[in-house]
Amino acid sequence: MKQTSQTISPVEAKGFYKLSWLERIAFGSGDLAQNLIYQTVTTYLLFFYTNVYGLNPAIAATMFLGVRIIDAIWDPIVGALIDKNTTRFGKYRGWMLIMAAPLTVLMIACFIVPDFGETGKVIYACVTYVLLSVIYTTVNVPYGALNAALTRDQHEVTVLTTTRMWLVNVAQVAITYGLPSIVILMAGTMKSPESSNAWLIAIVIYGIIGFGALMFSFAKTKERVVMSKEDQKKVKFSDLFTEVVRNRPLRIISFMFITAFAIMAITNSAGTYFVTYNLGREDLVGAFMVISALPALVILPFMPLLRRKLGKKGLLYLSLAISFIGFAGLFLIPANNIVAIFGFQFIRSIGFGVVGAFIWSLIPEAITYGEWQSGKRISGIANALIGFFFKFGLALGGFVPGIVLSITGFNADIPVQDTSALFGIKLLLAALPAILVVVLALVVWRYNLTDNQLIEYSKEIENRNKN
Repeated sequence: MKQTSQTISPVEAKGFYKLSWLERIAFGSGDLAQNLIYQTVTTYLLFFYTNVYGLNPAIAATMFLGVRIIDAIWDPIVGALIDKNTTRFGKYRGWMLIMAAPLTVLMIACFIVPDFGETGKVIYACVTYVLLSVIYTTVNVPYGALNAALTRDQHEVTVLTTTRMWLVNVAQVAITYGLPSIVILMAGTMKSPESSNAWLIAIVIYGIIGFGALMFSFAKTKERVVMSKEDQKKVKFSDLFTEVVRNRPLRIISFMFITAFAIMAITNSAGTYFVTYNLGREDLVGAFMVISALPALVILPFMPLLRRKLGKKGLLYLSLAISFIGFAGLFLIPANNIVAIFGFQFIRSIGFGVVGAFIWSLIPEAITYGEWQSGKRISGIANALIGFFFKFGLALGGFVPGIVLSITGFNADIPVQDTSALFGIKLLLAALPAILVVVLALVVWRYNLTDNQLIEYSKEIENRNKN
């Protein structure tokens, strides 16, 4: 493993680096940027396509699923490419610098309504969304790998993840409350073709801020624990399949990601529809959606402490139980009881905010486990696998709602939906996510990698590298 040339303590000599708060914040800013760019798209693109762009929900859903098929091929290629090569700006950081501008431009392109006719608009939507997803992989995979390249220290990784996810939730506040507020302020509504210019202006603003945050993350982070040039040459594309077979923790974490982010994406996609049509209060979209992020801003700083007190599984089980209660309340409470609905949305967000943040801290654990087994710290390949499942979960947020809306008779051209469509929206907001919470709890039960094991594995790895 590569070690810094600076004078370091005996503890740091084994890769257990302590980081400054500037570097922790800089690292977290990279995910803040990606959320402002990519999560803005996953949260609102289906709504934009059906209500502003004019796409049929079933067509949009099919497109979202098709992109994931492309990702299934592309993501592993990117992971192997990153592990086998180092840019002049760093092994992982350089990709953030090189691909930030294309990512931002494609995000903006997704929210342009071209005058191409019905078929041309479908083709334009497919091409821009596919390219966005392809470019996003070249930023997201190396960024995810950067976490494991900063330090081996598990407590430090938890602090890094906490800082990262706190900033992610800052981005979520901006996305869920700020963006609809900007669109409604400029256009008076966010659900008609006449609001297209307002959507575009808001997206440009978010894209520019996201680009700046990526540049800050690149400039103020430092890679310390990465493969040597010799080990880098040994990486093969087949390592992807080998790692899937032998790295049980990585497989389990992958299933955590697809389930957790399916829950998150389906809920986020359904939230705008639910408030607009079930509650009949488009003016409350921002307030309802922002509740998804606010509890995490308070709770996440305490996540390292909660992890020490409750353990990994204990913290996840408690958080999942709280989120289940919230989803159950959202499904059972009548739509005219707005106060109670907002209350259960808050409860749901308390639990799931921790789950969505904490599972990111498990990825370096799987990377360390794989390195202990094989001698290769293939962070790129590991994060490509996680990235695929992460994006597949997000894609379900576009595919499943699109299909359910189509089946239940949703019609974007009418202001009041029939009973069937309203029930379909409620299923998406609460019932389906509640079922997936139970599935996620079963997946968590299968994860058995302990902190003590990880410390021993890391020591063995460093001792091995000295010889």
